[in-house]
Amino acid sequence: MQYGIEVVPFGQFGDPKVMIEFAHTAEEAGWEGIWVWDHILFPYGVGDPWVILSAVAASTEELKIITGVSPLPRYHVTVLARLLTSLDILSRGRVVFGAGLGIDHEFAQIGGPGDPRVRGAMLDEGLELLINLWSGTPVTHEGTYYTLRDVTAVPTPIQPQIPIWVGGESNAALRRAAHWDGWIIGTINEKCEIIRSPQKLAEEIMYIDTYRTNTTSFDVAIDGVSRPGEKDTELLQQYEKAGATWWFEGIFGLRGSKEEMLDRISAGPPG
Repeated sequence: MQYGIEVVPFGQFGDPKVMIEFAHTAEEAGWEGIWVWDHILFPYGVGDPWVILSAVAASTEELKIITGVSPLPRYHVTVLARLLTSLDILSRGRVVFGAGLGIDHEFAQIGGPGDPRVRGAMLDEGLELLINLWSGTPVTHEGTYYTLRDVTAVPTPIQPQIPIWVGGESNAALRRAAHWDGWIIGTINEKCEIIRSPQKLAEEIMYIDTYRTNTTSFDVAIDGVSRPGEKDTELLQQYEKAGATWWFEGIFGLRGSKEEMLDRISAGPPG
C-alpha cells in the first residue's frame, strides 16, 4: 500500500503557503501523494485546489498531485482539460484526476444542475471527452451536455493519459469507477470515526470488480487517521487486505491545529 496525505483546504488550511509547508514536510517524511478537496463554499472559507496543487507541484519533486474529488459538472470540459494538462506539465507527470458529481446543496447555491442523475450523465460524457481532448487530435462532439466543433487541445499532458479516480459510494458511482483507473472514497467522518469498515470496503470492491472489463491496474484510495509508528498497523493491514492500494492520512482543522498536523505529517506514514 502507498501512503499520502489528504488535506481539507478549509479555513487556515486553504492558504497555499500552509499547503506548501504541509507538502514539503510530507515529501521529506516519505509520504507519496497529496489529495486536496475541491469545494467553493464553506463558512470558514475554502482554498482553491488548482492554485494549491499548482503551488505544491512547483515546489515538490515526487508527490502525486490528486484532486479529491473535483465535480466535473461544475466545469466546462475544455477548461478542465486545460487545467489538468497544465498541472501535469508543471508537476512533470504526477497528476491524478479524482472526479465526481459534487454535492447537491453546493450546486443548488450556485445555480448548477441539482439532479444527481443529470450530473452523473454529465460526468460520463465529460470524462470521455477529456480523454479525446488529451489526445491532441481534433475533437468534434455533439452530445447531450457538451458541444465541441473541431477543437484541438494543445499542449497535451506529460502522461499518455492522466489517471482518473472516480469518487462516490452509490452503486452507480462504483460501476462508473470500474471503467476508469481507480476509486477514491472516505472511511471516516469529521469526528475521525470510522464510517466504512474494511469489510464494507471489501464488499464494495467486489462489486466494482464485477464491472471491470480489463486487467489493467486499478487503485482504491481511502482516507483515514492513524497514529505514528506501528500502533494502527493491524487496521491498515485489514484495509489493505480488503483491496485498498492507497492510504491518505486525513489532515484537517477539526482534527488538530496546523502545528499538530505538521507533527503528524513529519512523523511519516504509519507502520
